[in-house]
Amino acid sequence: MAHESFEDQETAEYLNAHYVSVKVDREERPDVDAVYMEAVQAATGQGGWPMTVFLTPDAEPFYFGTYFPPAPRQGMPSFRQVLQGVQQAWEERRDEVTEVAGKIVRDLAGREISYGDARTPGEEELAQALLGLTREYDPQRGGFGGAPKFPPSMVLEFLLRHHARTGAEGALQMAQDTCERMARGGMYDQLGGGFARYSVDRDWVVPHFEKMLYDNALLCRVYAHLWRSTGSELARRVALETADFMVRELRTNEGAFASALDADSDDGTGRHVEGAYYVWTPEQLREVLGEQDAEFAAQVFGVTEEGTFEEGASVLQLPVRDGVFDAEKVASVRERLLAERSGRPAPGRDDKVVAAWNGLAIAALAETGAYFDRPDLVEAAVAAADLLVRLHLDEQARLTRTSKDGHAGANAGVLEDYADVAEGFLALASVTGEGVWLEFAGFLLDHVLARFTDPESGALYDTAADAEQLIRRPQDPTDNAAPSGWTAAANALLSYAAHTGSEPHRTAAERALGVVKALGPRVPRFIGWGLAAAEAVLDGPREVAIVGPALDDEGTRTLHRTALLGTAPGVVVAVGVPGSEEFPLLADRPLVGGEPAAYVCRNFTCDAPTTEPDRLSTVLSG
Repeated sequence: MAHESFEDQETAEYLNAHYVSVKVDREERPDVDAVYMEAVQAATGQGGWPMTVFLTPDAEPFYFGTYFPPAPRQGMPSFRQVLQGVQQAWEERRDEVTEVAGKIVRDLAGREISYGDARTPGEEELAQALLGLTREYDPQRGGFGGAPKFPPSMVLEFLLRHHARTGAEGALQMAQDTCERMARGGMYDQLGGGFARYSVDRDWVVPHFEKMLYDNALLCRVYAHLWRSTGSELARRVALETADFMVRELRTNEGAFASALDADSDDGTGRHVEGAYYVWTPEQLREVLGEQDAEFAAQVFGVTEEGTFEEGASVLQLPVRDGVFDAEKVASVRERLLAERSGRPAPGRDDKVVAAWNGLAIAALAETGAYFDRPDLVEAAVAAADLLVRLHLDEQARLTRTSKDGHAGANAGVLEDYADVAEGFLALASVTGEGVWLEFAGFLLDHVLARFTDPESGALYDTAADAEQLIRRPQDPTDNAAPSGWTAAANALLSYAAHTGSEPHRTAAERALGVVKALGPRVPRFIGWGLAAAEAVLDGPREVAIVGPALDDEGTRTLHRTALLGTAPGVVVAVGVPGSEEFPLLADRPLVGGEPAAYVCRNFTCDAPTTEPDRLSTVLSG
């Protein structure tokens, strides 16, 4: 619509003469998008983007649609016809229009979320959620449901945590098989690492080629956690390649992470074509690799003469084949193809820095760096966290949602920003042993308690109590492409409470998870992050304090790494020297016989300390 209608001179003149046009960036203002999308869905039974909404001067909606073509098409009116019809209705039947608008707003006000008794889900609800996922699981292809297939990152976190806590092999199998199918499919960039947005088919062959920061952050963390649970070499490779992709291609000059890479790029003829940067024909392989190696590459990556995409081109995959390929030869082919691809016109990059998505990236990079002894990844996480503190946080620790080129945007942070940034800071605290990150997480979560939580019910809102007043205060607990602010806040509140013993944060987390008790058994695919948090509640979560004579002492480092590799759901880790005030968990924790020691507690009831990494590993294995 931007190209067909908004940039059309006559349409623009008509709009400017009769309307006040507002174009909303839903990444900048997810609250505006959520409120009017809810109105569209309530009125028409469906939604989608682009979303077209006509409002009264009081911002009350009265007419809706999604895409309107520039000329009438297949029974759809043109955008110009819609504009003329709405203008006529406004001028000739204004009372009727305002009455409709008022009714819509009243109907929306009556849709407050009611979620039962505000208690956390127990064994029964989590078992029902697992059963529901098993029913929707695709055993042939991995993943859930049909096409299009989205990466179920948050559900995979739940499955890994459920397996760690209960030993349920079916949960681990679903997670493992889904991760393998996604990593072998076209949604994963087999040359440069990183995941595209989703697969248009059920078999993970053809992606929508856009690469989003939040997808890659969530999936990087999932594969790192899968490796932690299983030792899978595939999971290790994908976690590291995805982390390297984020740092190489999404890191901005200021040290944070850009939002996305476009799906389309110049195909070499001046046309912008989706996937042009990523797909290959057999002829292109021959030009780069020569006849023999091209045939080998086509076998390895599933490139066919017919093609798996458009115009005879193929999306690179790693199909399961009989026999074993020469790993060195595969690496050589991959290197040469990547070098050739880097000469193609690259997809555009959206350099907008979104606080919430950077929080997810910080958590993923910190943990991946710690697991695989990659201090450069931890440093990248710290640099992004520093940028958020410097640019996105004001003196009262209020968050700005976005920045670009080192300049903060005008829009206030929403719940997901506070929750995901807190999540990133908490992961950094556990990995680096720097208590300042726990402190910053606390500042953000205090805002969640004071400004985003309903004090009576414990329900959470997507916008702060003092934010701009819309026709309705949005609240959505369901996880979609990324964790909802609601479930992300519950998770972060729980971890912070485990670190500090704060009863208000623990109580708020448990009350917020009441929605998971209601939704988990019914729609588990859309509340995965909440289910993962509920697993942590049932397990404690465990609190681990590592004390040693110095952070760089070898014995201390070994115990610290062992603790970070513990699979117990939601485990929190503090590391420091005896008497340190960096973390509450370190209080009154002496060395044992002069040696580094680990103290493992649950709900602040502690086991005897241990100096043995193997013993610690056993205790934290779920």
